[in-house]
Amino acid sequence: MNRVLPILFNTEMVRAILEGRKGATRRSVKGYIPDDAVWGYTAFTPKGYISCRGTFADGYGEKFFKLPCEPGNILYVRETWKKAPNGYYYYEDWQKNDIADITKWKPSIHMPKEAARIWLKVTDVRVERLQEMKPVDVIKEGAYPDCWDCLNTYGESGSQCCYGTEEQCSQCDEVMMEWEKLWNSTIKKSDIDRYGWNANPWVWVIEFERCEKPAESPYAWNDAIHKLTKGV
Repeated sequence: MNRVLPILFNTEMVRAILEGRKGATRRSVKGYIPDDAVWGYTAFTPKGYISCRGTFADGYGEKFFKLPCEPGNILYVRETWKKAPNGYYYYEDWQKNDIADITKWKPSIHMPKEAARIWLKVTDVRVERLQEMKPVDVIKEGAYPDCWDCLNTYGESGSQCCYGTEEQCSQCDEVMMEWEKLWNSTIKKSDIDRYGWNANPWVWVIEFERCEKPAESPYAWNDAIHKLTKGV
């Protein structure tokens, strides 16, 4: 059975997913990574990990980094939410005028799985330098909606659009500048020198597609009881 994991998105990115404009996300790879890092999989790579070869503090060698998720895994989106007294869940991307302001909004990190309305299936996970991104990658992140129609019409290498090619127009430059600002806004000030745009950190690139909520296993309750009785 595929693993089911949570993933957090802010309200802007939730809208992009719902509108079909977002199919990827990037998250910083934590921990020390050498400048000469080479990522991949070897015969010794444990399941659920990726190999990193390079010059670490103790010399050249191979270390393994745990993948945040794997292709085939199911992600449920945690977003800003509230639960009304009537038992219904509400989400911040809805028109606030349509929602009775009787309970406070709760941060996404506290959202329970039962409240999730967006489910994603992971299609690819890899490691890249942040600045390897092209404008087309920014658009696939859902961060620049004005360019979505152009990409959708001409494709990544269409003759009437420079996305996916080595050329960049003034619009492409604007896309990259806006993405740099957006990325840096998600990084703590104390970490900006390590994980900010100019630091060009290694990032997890997680690609996904919308999917239906997976059916609960008929044995889920029995499994839970078994784990409790076993103290696992």
